[in-house]
Amino acid sequence: MRDIILEIDRERAIELIEKYARFIVERRMGPAAILAIESFRPLNFIGSQILYAVSPFAEIFFDPKEYQEIAILLENREYIQLLIKRIDELDDEFHREERDKRHIVAKRRRKQRKEKISGLMNRLFKKKNKSNQGEK
Repeated sequence: MRDIILEIDRERAIELIEKYARFIVERRMGPAAILAIESFRPLNFIGSQILYAVSPFAEIFFDPKEYQEIAILLENREYIQLLIKRIDELDDEFHREERDKRHIVAKRRRKQRKEKISGLMNRLFKKKNKSNQGEK
């Protein structure tokens, strides 16, 4: 007979939160995961009970101890909030450099477009001004 875990200590919960937050962020699913977790927050207890209901089948594929710990983690709203916060922090850390690069590239493109438009406008108005001066 297998042991049933009824509660986990805070250190183990933080360790699991860190592990799964990294897993999510490394796969670039941070914003989607936060949206999903926030959407289902009122149902977190029901979700944890569903995990218990399917545990005989799920534990074939997953580590039984860790699976039960995740179910317990989902019961506690404080841990859900910590998970969301950690995903957000890690997403910001992991992708800050990439976002900064994109920001610089976008800035450069805006500047190039602005220069093209101003050059086009200058050519158009210079031609009109020259043709207007020739008529006078």
